[in-house]
This record gives sequence, C-alpha cells and structure tokens, in this order.
Amino acid sequence: MNNNSWRIENSPITPFFFQNNFYHIKRDDLLNEIFNGNKARKFYYFLQNEFPGIKRVISFGSNQSNAMMSLSELCKIKKWDFIYYTNHIPKYLRQNPEGNYLKALQNGANIIETSLNGEKLIKFVKSLKDEETLIIEEGGRVKESEFGIKKLAEEVNEYALKHNLKIFLPSGTGTTAYFLSKHVNVEVLTVPCVGDENYLKKQFKWLGGGKTPTILKPRKKYHYGKLYPELYYLWDDLKNSGIEFDLLYDPVGWDTVLYHNLKDILYIHQGGVLGNITMLKRYERKLKLK
Repeated sequence: MNNNSWRIENSPITPFFFQNNFYHIKRDDLLNEIFNGNKARKFYYFLQNEFPGIKRVISFGSNQSNAMMSLSELCKIKKWDFIYYTNHIPKYLRQNPEGNYLKALQNGANIIETSLNGEKLIKFVKSLKDEETLIIEEGGRVKESEFGIKKLAEEVNEYALKHNLKIFLPSGTGTTAYFLSKHVNVEVLTVPCVGDENYLKKQFKWLGGGKTPTILKPRKKYHYGKLYPELYYLWDDLKNSGIEFDLLYDPVGWDTVLYHNLKDILYIHQGGVLGNITMLKRYERKLKLK
C-alpha cells in the first residue's frame, strides 16, 4: 500500500506572543489535515511500513483518547479492524457521541467497555496478541514510536541550537518527550499530566533509559481529566492570543511554563484539539463556563 499521500511533512515553527513574552511554537497540529499531532509521530512507523498478515489493531485507554482517534484513522488507511478497550463510557457519551469517541466510531472502531483497568487491562489486551494482531499500548507507548519522533527531532534540533532554545512539551506517557530527548542536542523539559514524576521515570526506564528529559514539577497536582476553572481560563487566554491548544494537556503545560518563568523555549504543539469539543461541553455543563 502506498501511503505517500499521507506522508508527514515538516510542520512550521511560528512565533507566539503570550502574556508579554515571546515563544517559538512547533505546530505539529498542522502536520496533516487528518493524521497530525504527536500521535501521528508515534504511529508513523505503522503508517509507512507494510505488515503482511496483519488484520487488526487492539489498543486501550480513555474514552476520549487522542491515540484512539489517531489509531482509528491509521486502521482506516491500512484497512485493518480496530478494537479498543476502555473502562468507562458515560451514558451521556453513549447517547451523544462526540469528539474523539465519535470520530473513532465513524472510522469503524469497535469500542468495548470493560471492568478491567490498570495492569489487569494491560495483561488482558496483551493476551489477545496473535500473528494477525498488532497490540499498541495506551497513548502510543511503544518503542516503534521512536521512528516518527526521531523525524520530529531532526526537524527541531538545528532550529533549537541556532536560537539557543530548550524544548518543552507536556507529557502523558512521556514517550514523545523521551525519544525527543534521545535525538536532539538541547535540553528537553516536560511536566507530568497523567501520573507524577515517578510515573514518568518508570516510563522512561521502560522505553530504554539513558538520556532522559528534565521533569518539571507542576504548580500543583492536577488530577488528569478533572476540570479546573483556572486551566480553562488559561486555555481561553491562549486561544485569544492566536493559537488553539489541547484543553487537557496544554493548560497544565502552559501553567508550568508560567510557574517556572521559562524563557527561550520551543514549545511542541502536539495537536489533540478535536478532543476540545467534549472538554468544552464538560466545562459548560459542570462549571457553567462559557
């Protein structure tokens, strides 16, 4: 299968003025109309290589995962079945599909609710592997991710060196930050948005250890997926300044940038804005924010 039409091109680096400071933004949200952001980087290996005999992909994670949506796009392109396990699908979402959940369904994903979670869910999904099945872990935490993230590193390394910049990005599993750090000649900074510092360190070790990103502490412990008015208003301020970011990870990222007073950084925009549809509705319903 020829996927040249889906080839990821070098995304632009644009200037961004925010709260009287100047930042450089790597716009990976603009990689491709359909296949973009850090998930496009993580899954680029699977997009560009042939897998004779593979008929399906099985993965797992949250019901509005960016990885779920991107994998559904990948499987649509490759004509693979896509099975996705999640431990919670709210009744409201079942009755009113939206965001990444809706897009994945439209792409033919079979999204299955399960009572399993944590290590039990991981063990169960891995038990489903056979010669016709690819298992891709939550959030794209797979070593094959290095292929596409190395390409990202090649795109930003010279620019960061020339402008004497550090690279910053918020982390879920830490996969993008880890492989970026491995392949660039500048310091990579990140902040945990799902687990804590110890969680990220475990992920880095699992991925191979060695050179790892610098982990910054967030202003406070933000629980993943929980709604915080101050993060909503920060996101809204960013959008009004000219760029729409993801509403789940990026507000924590930018709050950390401001908290640590970071200057001279290249901020990696990792896409994920489709999920904002659902997050915005949650904010409007729960906190009456508009």
